[in-house]
Amino acid sequence: MISTPAQVAEFQKSQLDALFALSHTMFEATEKLVDLNLAATRALLEESAEKTQAMLGVKDVQELLSVGSGLAQPSLDKVVSYNRNVYGIASGAGADFSRIFETQIAQGNKQVAEMIEFASKNTPTGAEPAVSMFKSALAAANTAYDTVAKASKQAVDMAESNLNAATAATVKAASNVVKPIKGRKAA
Repeated sequence: MISTPAQVAEFQKSQLDALFALSHTMFEATEKLVDLNLAATRALLEESAEKTQAMLGVKDVQELLSVGSGLAQPSLDKVVSYNRNVYGIASGAGADFSRIFETQIAQGNKQVAEMIEFASKNTPTGAEPAVSMFKSALAAANTAYDTVAKASKQAVDMAESNLNAATAATVKAASNVVKPIKGRKAA
């Protein structure tokens, strides 16, 4: 329970620390996304120049089909890789946010528990049922929070698994489409 100026100052410090941690996490994630986008843009410009040169050097239909079919697969792989990197950055930032919020919730629960304990020691005779009710409510709230946190983690894990499966299926399907095009001969 907060009852002295030192405890108020400590509480404010912990809140500021949490705010700074959230700001730092957000800044880091933004910095990683900017770096990723700059690298992707640089690679795209270089690749575009190479592909343009290859297309300008085409002399017949066979070569055009060969060059054209060779363009799709590397681009798809790069898009998938880019999306995985973006997801990884977002997932990491989300995990950091969750950790910070869980710490704050735990501190808040501790303070509420301390306040209820203090109240239970200083209540007049006959108020024990009210204190007991507060303790039960706190325990129920903590149980509900734990259940929601576990369900959220399971949902995130399932979404990540589904994303990985969908990505693998997309890459496989695209590879199967590109292979027949490469094998086709000019008419």
